Amino acid sequence: MKITKEIEEYDNLKTKVLKYVLYKKRTEQEVRQKFAENTGNLLEDVIEYLKQEKYIDDKSYIQRSVNEYIALKNLSIKELTYKLYAKGLSKSLIDDYVCENKEKLLDYEIKSAANIISKKASTMEVDEIKQFLCKKGYMSETINIAMSEI
Repeated sequence: MKITKEIEEYDNLKTKVLKYVLYKKRTEQEVRQKFAENTGNLLEDVIEYLKQEKYIDDKSYIQRSVNEYIALKNLSIKELTYKLYAKGLSKSLIDDYVCENKEKLLDYEIKSAANIISKKASTMEVDEIKQFLCKKGYMSETINIAMSEI
C-alpha cells in the first residue's frame, strides 16, 4: 500500500513539473523554486528524470536564451550574463558559454552598441552616449569600434 502511494505521489509530481517545463522551457533552479514545497527525494528524483530525458537542460537553455536576446534586444555581454544569472544558472555554465562564443558575442555587442548610438544620436551628445553605454555594461573597446563605424 505504501509503495503504490509513493508511486502515485511521484507520478503526480512528475506530471505537474512536466506541464510546467513543457509550457515554457525552464532552468533547474526555476523548477526547484516553483516546487519548493515538495522538498525531499521526490522532487530530486523527478528533476533527475527530466534531466536524463532532456526536458531540463541548462546548457541548451543558455543557448536558446542568448539567441532570443540577440534577435530581439540590444544588450551588452554583461547584461546578457546578468539575465542568465537571474534565471538561477550556474556561473561556470554561463562563463563556459561566453568563452566558447566570444567572437559571436563581441560582434553582437558592437552591433547592439551601434544601434543604440544611432537611436540616441539625435537627442544626446557623443560623451553622453558613451556614458550611457558604459552604464549599460558595454566595454569601452566595443563602444569605440561602434562609434567609428557610424
